[in-house]
Amino acid sequence: MLEIQVLRNKSEEVIQGLEKRNIREARPTVEKILQLDEQRRNAIREADEAKQRMNQMAKSIGMLMKEGKKQEAEEAKAQTSRLKESIKEFDEKLKEIEGSIRELIITLPNVPHESVPAGKDAADNVTLYQHDVEVAFSFSPLPHWELALNHTLINWELGAKITGSGFPVYIGKGAKLQRALISFFLDMANEAGYTEVQPPLMVNEDSAFATGQLPDKDGQMYHATEDNFFLIPTAEVPITNLYRDNILAEDDLPIKNCGYTPCFRREAGSYGKDVKGLNRLHQFDKVELVQVVHPEKSYEVLEEMTNHVAGLLEALKLPYRKLILCTGDATFTSAKTYDMEVFSAGQERWLEVSSISNFETFQTNRLKLRFKNSNKKTQLAHSLNGSALALPRILAAILENNQQEDGSISVPEVLRPYTRFDHIG
Repeated sequence: MLEIQVLRNKSEEVIQGLEKRNIREARPTVEKILQLDEQRRNAIREADEAKQRMNQMAKSIGMLMKEGKKQEAEEAKAQTSRLKESIKEFDEKLKEIEGSIRELIITLPNVPHESVPAGKDAADNVTLYQHDVEVAFSFSPLPHWELALNHTLINWELGAKITGSGFPVYIGKGAKLQRALISFFLDMANEAGYTEVQPPLMVNEDSAFATGQLPDKDGQMYHATEDNFFLIPTAEVPITNLYRDNILAEDDLPIKNCGYTPCFRREAGSYGKDVKGLNRLHQFDKVELVQVVHPEKSYEVLEEMTNHVAGLLEALKLPYRKLILCTGDATFTSAKTYDMEVFSAGQERWLEVSSISNFETFQTNRLKLRFKNSNKKTQLAHSLNGSALALPRILAAILENNQQEDGSISVPEVLRPYTRFDHIG
């Protein structure tokens, strides 16, 4: 959520940034918020003045009674009662204004960092780097869904019978390969200084709002209505909420957490080739990195986290590329996002496997996550997160890029200590 003081002090910069994100109503919305904010400050000032007069009046009543001025004391009591009613009205007015400000401000996405390119959609994303690994075949490589079927690694029909489409069942070496990837990613995160946590898989409404899933992604989350819990779309949500309503010491920063969880997404509106096989699932496994950092360090940390993800892909010997998302493709909460994509040989296309984002204060403002700086004043921290990594498309790329002419699949060397087998088939 954007900070009200930023809207006050840098309104034109905010408007220009939101317009860069193709938010047509940016200017009238910001101007309306600022008008309401002025009304709010006036209401606070009037209430404070009324309270001051009431306190002065209350002190005078006792003196008037001592002096035997009963009638004047009664008049003062009546005036005090009227002031109390006025204060009550001011408080009700203030509550109404603050509610109106909140309703408007939560509709505004984050302001993009100045380095983020303008654009309308994914077609305008910019490729910054491509790491090529030779993937050459003397035969026509199969897509992963055929390889998985040939080797009995994944059964989509069983998943559909048990739950529905988008909920695959991993079997035998397919399940072991999943577990190997999770362990490998967690071990690499541990070596990089992240503390592993195992969070709940459901969160309450406050948690979903704090990290920006509500109200923006309301329709994309599975909702347990009776308890008003939401199944997590990513471990980012519960892990970041570990620090909600906290005031940290500056020495506590940076905070580095990682966690493995299943993730649940309705993916409403998805169709076609994008949903075939493992390309887009309703339930999938992911290892997530989350950092809470000093504002002066957050963009340095964004590069550090992106390099960590790149290192995982290089260890798996997968061809990948790094993109910066344009303003039209960035998420609601992000100030700047890098996407990492791997090349899928069987499908001959690039698949997104990680998004690494700096949210600046957008999440921490909702979280009320602050720290005491060197001047002993509290200020909002910056939050970041990144997939390291999401498993389905990584598994798809491993199967497709490592298939052999005899139909077998070679397992990446870094995973063999975890799988305890070096090939499939």
